[in-house]
Amino acid sequence: MTTSQPLALVIDDEPDICELLSLTLGRMDIETESAGDVGGAKTLLGARNFDLCLTDMRLPDGDGLELVEWMQTHAPGVPVAVITAHGNIELAVQALKLGAFDFISKPLDLNHLRNIVENALRVDDAATGPQSRLLGDSRPMNELRDMIDRVSRSQAPVHISGESGTGKELVARLIHDSGPRAEGPFVPVNCGAIPAELMESEFFGHRKGSFTGAISDKIGLVQSADGGTLFLDEIADLPLAMQVKLLRVIQEKAVRPVGASTEEPANARILSATHKPLSKMVTKGDFREDLYYRINVIELQVPALRERGDDVIALTNHILKRLDATARLDDGARMALANYSFPGNVRELENLLERAVTLCASGTISEDDLNLRLASDDTISQIATATNLGNQVEDVQRQAIVGALKKTRYNKTAAAKLLGLSLRQLRYRIAKLGIE
Repeated sequence: MTTSQPLALVIDDEPDICELLSLTLGRMDIETESAGDVGGAKTLLGARNFDLCLTDMRLPDGDGLELVEWMQTHAPGVPVAVITAHGNIELAVQALKLGAFDFISKPLDLNHLRNIVENALRVDDAATGPQSRLLGDSRPMNELRDMIDRVSRSQAPVHISGESGTGKELVARLIHDSGPRAEGPFVPVNCGAIPAELMESEFFGHRKGSFTGAISDKIGLVQSADGGTLFLDEIADLPLAMQVKLLRVIQEKAVRPVGASTEEPANARILSATHKPLSKMVTKGDFREDLYYRINVIELQVPALRERGDDVIALTNHILKRLDATARLDDGARMALANYSFPGNVRELENLLERAVTLCASGTISEDDLNLRLASDDTISQIATATNLGNQVEDVQRQAIVGALKKTRYNKTAAAKLLGLSLRQLRYRIAKLGIE
């Protein structure tokens, strides 16, 4: 026995399973101890420092869920993975919500088990430095950092919600960079930007000759994120048919490329985001309930900029520095930014400052340089309490664009002229808003 070996605790009342797990971990140079029930596991966890815990879900004196919950208080630094009966996804999801690192189904897939163990042993070594990229000292941002730290240690699917422009992709990158998969790829996908007829091939890949134009094998986005993180941005824009296929990928951790006869392993952590209210879409039948509960194991809310107080000025100084600008805000501009509602959030702030730096002539940015369309006091009051303003703004834009397209019989050039936009600007907004 060498003290440098990691130490794992295996909990199962079936001696054959304990022996199989111990042999598998032994080949990975991991020392193991075993327990046959919850009581024995708690005793061992209190006596020794373990690097990993693998527990069966059904035990003689309790269940794995009870142990997972107990460990969050009494052994919070030990990653725990649960072993579930095949197809019992509901219990696995419940375990993830209680704090389990990951899960594996019976019959045991030893390759999958090895991946889980390797990720778990990297948890304590995961970097926390990337969170310094998340600027602001307001209470909502400190709470967000705390949540990122907690969810980055897990392999549970995370759904990131928040208004447009709040920085949901940045949060997803921080979860990836702060976790055990940091050395793997981070693959962001805008679900609303992929044509429906190409989705299956783009997500899952295809085999040569599987359809016209498939002149060679292609690896899909899911497998390109193998060992890392797949970030599904604007997941609400996925058609229902693709939602069914994505659900199977998440549950089975495998994909079937177009034209292939068998499934292939897919070892990617799934993060998702949208500015749309998924729960309401589920109620209306526009988003599958089973997929909603599978991706929403942990929900993380990114605050709107108007909820972040003095963070606006800190962000402004950072953005000006990044723009390599010598310009600074005068008191009027500072006050105007502090009182502005920012329906477009951080993205709008960046655009405002880029324009102001270009327009200011004296090296000092004034309120006129910002060109803010400040609302009346009543409107500002309404904005402060509205949680769906970003959705309302996009709905207005969507209605205007659809109306212009109908008036011009879907001639985009004419519609752009009618709206006072360039053709390029119109195409960008059509893609961003998911207008078909």
